[in-house]
Amino acid sequence: MTVFHPDLALGRWIPPFSFGPRLAALANRPRPRRREAPEDLTIDDVVVPGPAGAAGVPLRIIRPRSVRGAAPALLWLHGGGMILGGNSQDDATNIAFARTLGITVLSVGYRLSPNHPAPAALEDAFAALTWSAAHAEELGIDPDRIAVGGQSAGGGLAAGLVLMAHDRGAVRPAFQLLVYPMIDDRTVTRTDLDTRNVRVWTPGSNRFGWSAYLGEPPGGDDVSAYKAPARRQDLRGLPPAWIGVGTLDLFLDEDTTYAERLQAAGVPCDLLLVEGAFHGFDTLFARKPVSRDFWRAQAEALRGALFAGSDAGGELRGKQD
Repeated sequence: MTVFHPDLALGRWIPPFSFGPRLAALANRPRPRRREAPEDLTIDDVVVPGPAGAAGVPLRIIRPRSVRGAAPALLWLHGGGMILGGNSQDDATNIAFARTLGITVLSVGYRLSPNHPAPAALEDAFAALTWSAAHAEELGIDPDRIAVGGQSAGGGLAAGLVLMAHDRGAVRPAFQLLVYPMIDDRTVTRTDLDTRNVRVWTPGSNRFGWSAYLGEPPGGDDVSAYKAPARRQDLRGLPPAWIGVGTLDLFLDEDTTYAERLQAAGVPCDLLLVEGAFHGFDTLFARKPVSRDFWRAQAEALRGALFAGSDAGGELRGKQD
C-alpha cells in the first residue's frame, strides 16, 4: 500500500481505534451551535416535512446575500459512518462552496443509526430533496440545477438518494459529488484488503457502522441497493458524478470500482485518487495543500456541472477559511 502523503505524514501516528456504541454516544453529545453567519451569507435552520409517519427533517440553508434569482444548489449529506454527526459539522466547507460558487447549500440533518436503521436516513434525504425542489422559487434555487453530495457515509447516502430519485422520478439531481463514499457493505466481509495503513475509519468501525445502519450483519444476499449503492446492477441513466478518495482509504476499492462501473454504463464520472491520503484527511488536516487541492477539485466539478461552462465563481484557488 502507498506510503503517507508528505502533507499527511503525521497521520501515521493516528491510533487505529474503532467506533462502537459507547464511543458513538460520546461523539454525538450535544455541542454548541455554530457562530453567527458571516456578513456575506445567510444561514437559516428550518425543519421540513419528513417521510410519512416520521418527524420533520432539519435543514440548514446557506446562501450568499449577493445571489439574485434562481441559482444552483447543493443538497449536502454529512459523514459519520451512519452513526455520527449533524448537519452543521461541515459548515466550513459548505460556506466555502456557497461563497465561492454563488450557490445555495442545503445541509440535511438525517436520522442516525442504530436508533433509526435504514432506510430512515435515506428517506429523510429524499424528503429534503423533494421539499427543496418543490419550494425552489421561494428558496431562490433552480430546480433543474440541484446537485447531491456528501462525504463518507453522506457520500453513500448521496449515491443512494440519486438511485431513489431516478427510480421514483420525482426529482432528477443534476450531479452527484461523492467524497470517499461509503457505498458497499460487502467490504466488511473482505479478507484480501491491506489495511495496515488505514486510518480514521477502520475495519472495526466499518463493521459497526454497517451493522447499525442495516440492522443486520453486513454482506448478506438481500441488501437493497438504496442502502448499499454498489450493489446496483443497472447504473444507466444516472446523473454525472465525481468521486474522490485517497489510496490509503478503506473505501478505495469500492469507490474506484463504482466509478468504473458508472463509466461503463455511460455515466460521465471523474475519479480523483489522492496518493497517500487516508479517510477524512481533508477534515483532520484541512489547511494542508493536499486538502485544499482536494476541495478545489470538488468545487471545480460542481462549477462545471452546475454552470455549464460559464465562468461563475471566478478562479478557484483553494478553500476559503
